[in-house]
Amino acid sequence: MKNIAAFLFMVIFSFTAEAKVNLFAYSRPAPDTEFYYQDGTKHTLAEYKGDFVIALFWSKKCTPCIRELKSLDSFYKKIKGTGVKLIMISPKNEWPTNLEQHDFLKKYKANNIDFYTDEGGDLAADFGIFSYPHSVLINQEGDEIGRIRGQMDWNSDKVLKYILDLRDGKYDVKK
Repeated sequence: MKNIAAFLFMVIFSFTAEAKVNLFAYSRPAPDTEFYYQDGTKHTLAEYKGDFVIALFWSKKCTPCIRELKSLDSFYKKIKGTGVKLIMISPKNEWPTNLEQHDFLKKYKANNIDFYTDEGGDLAADFGIFSYPHSVLINQEGDEIGRIRGQMDWNSDKVLKYILDLRDGKYDVKK
């Protein structure tokens, strides 16, 4: 009976509707919580001021997260050199080693993306994120301006244009 309930839970929560984009009426400062690059070095979001940042929180246990990895890899290649930075952040406790995370991303054809981990889930908690995938949009001043909740086809030209328009400030978000 437990196995059936677990299976039904996984099936129900593995299928998500189209991603929901939510831009805020007012920007707010991003938390200064540390997270870790694939080589183990500590970072904060403040280090990326000057770039438009998409901080994508994901989990290897999240089927929608896995489904979007290949399109994320294509998106990542398109945004290189545009002033948009993609930061993929997963819970540290999911990865015994960074090599395991690298191999996982390679398996799902997302091996070009730099990856980060969130020790203890502190950064996700400071953002109030408790479900995946969940992307936080951060402007060049280091302020959060919106969120994308759910799975997205990142390889879409429409999505690329939207992100570049956000980078260029074409949507009205007040400070």
